[in-house]
Amino acid sequence: MKIRGFSGRQAALPLKDHMLEGRQYGRRALTAYAILAGAVLLLAVRYFYLQVASYEEFATRSVNNQVRVVPVAPNRGVIYDRRGRPVAENLPAYRLELVPEKVGDVEETIAALGRIIELPPDALETFQAQRKRYRDFDSVPLKFNLSEVEVARFAVDRHRYDGIEVVPYLARHYPYGELLTHVLGYVGRLDADDLARVDSGNYRGTTHIGKDGIERYYEGLLHGTSGLEKIETNAQGRTLQVLGRDDPVHGDDLILSLDMQVQQAAWEALGDRPGAVVAIDPSDGSVLAMVSKPAFDPNPFVHGISREAYRAVVSAPGRPLFNRAILGGYEPGSTMKPYIALAGLELGAITVDDRVFSTGRFYLPGLNKPFRDWKKGGHGWVNIYGAIEQSVNTYFYQLALKLGIDRMHDNLARFGFGTRSGVDLLGENAGVLPSTNWKRGYLGQPWYPGETVIAGIGQGFNVATPLQMANAVATLANGGTRFEPRLLFARKPAGDAHARRVAAPKTERMPIVEPANWAIVHEGMRLVVHGDRGTARAVRPEPPLQMAGKSGTAQVAAQAVDEDMDENTATHLRHHALFIAYAPYERPSIAVATVVEHGGGGSRHAAPVARAVIDAWLEQGQ
Repeated sequence: MKIRGFSGRQAALPLKDHMLEGRQYGRRALTAYAILAGAVLLLAVRYFYLQVASYEEFATRSVNNQVRVVPVAPNRGVIYDRRGRPVAENLPAYRLELVPEKVGDVEETIAALGRIIELPPDALETFQAQRKRYRDFDSVPLKFNLSEVEVARFAVDRHRYDGIEVVPYLARHYPYGELLTHVLGYVGRLDADDLARVDSGNYRGTTHIGKDGIERYYEGLLHGTSGLEKIETNAQGRTLQVLGRDDPVHGDDLILSLDMQVQQAAWEALGDRPGAVVAIDPSDGSVLAMVSKPAFDPNPFVHGISREAYRAVVSAPGRPLFNRAILGGYEPGSTMKPYIALAGLELGAITVDDRVFSTGRFYLPGLNKPFRDWKKGGHGWVNIYGAIEQSVNTYFYQLALKLGIDRMHDNLARFGFGTRSGVDLLGENAGVLPSTNWKRGYLGQPWYPGETVIAGIGQGFNVATPLQMANAVATLANGGTRFEPRLLFARKPAGDAHARRVAAPKTERMPIVEPANWAIVHEGMRLVVHGDRGTARAVRPEPPLQMAGKSGTAQVAAQAVDEDMDENTATHLRHHALFIAYAPYERPSIAVATVVEHGGGGSRHAAPVARAVIDAWLEQGQ
């Protein structure tokens, strides 16, 4: 058949091959059926794997998707003084919490809330930072420690704020405020740095942690163990019901060796002067009082202090954040003389019968510059008793030269100078106990005789903390047993009816050449208070009580040979006043070290503080 095309030419059309088309269709259908069968087979294998081979695994996952484990924070342990007075407690408080999902416009809601409850900028910044760590249906703290007025105001308008609740909780409170700040420290909001030093799993649900002092040192005891709640949730993670609960274990209650009556007496005796007081029981190393002044109220730090308030604390006169009791480094001055006298006796450099003539000035051979005695014209002839009683510099200048700096170093080290005492607080200062090796290694310089002379009266490179001074005089008072000072007296674990005394601190018994040498030094210190020429006779107690002590004055600024400090001297240039003491003299139960910064003479300004502390302790019958 021919068909005439447009061009007029003819084209031939091929005929269909039905057999070929049938074979092609069959091959395609077979391929499709094979693919379909393979897919069904794969589904069957997968179904078998999920429903049979891995049934237990995926059944467990399904349950886990349905049940959520929520940590429950424990109550923090309470801290008491040795007589059962609470010094760090947990009080009921209220916080404002917000669920972003339920409030709609969060910013608008917060703005409305701000008209009835004060929301400081710092609190809002913290809320926004915390919000990023939570899901939209989680409750995020907006403000802590609401006042009763704020709770009442919110209650009136509660119906207007869906997704916002006032939630009760237990807040840390320090009833004695600044009086114990440097001992207790404080708790604060938990942050990433804190989590790096604790078991983060045990702190899930915990909002606060010890930041300083006892609160930080014994964090592991005070915190306790978190509990768990098993909560059934839906696919979106919302709570349907509580399926079970493992209660948390509350933190241990701690009993400190501190006596608040003694602590209060030390605080009041210092008045408005910066300084530190440490009192120790010589029989076991228990710390009876530890005061550093000025201090600050730790309570605002618990829930987060504002930047302005923190700057005010940092910039306050006297550095209230600085714990002088364990960090303050002072030249111990004449309070070192009893230990140097004992070294001289023990090493045979002097005897009880040796006498020295004091003219008021002491010269090294070949030098024209004198080393002064504190009394113009000198003290005349004195033996060791008079040298300690009247604090005669000339006697100790000569004794220091006889001993030499290295022998002085070795004997003073036995009393704990130059090393950390090991007290249960962080950041203790080791002080400085100089020697020829120390100076060569630290300054790269040789030691000179003039430096030995002033080291003999506790000046020069000597640096000690009030805690070291107190522990040293406690060691002297008890006859040579040096304890590792301790603030923790006992602990009461959750569930226990009675407190348990903690293990005794480490002790070191120093070798004694002759007990009579110790008796000589003790008598010299008794004369400081009870002798007719004693430098601290103004604080002599009424009979039958007797106490022993030693005054000290640490020079702050250089002065001319004949220059004396008086009331016209600028305060910051005046000497530090120091005093160490123990009582009762026959059977000491308290040893005290006092430092009054820029106070002047130790006998006049520091000794009355030590006397007040001793009286407060003995009045209670120990």
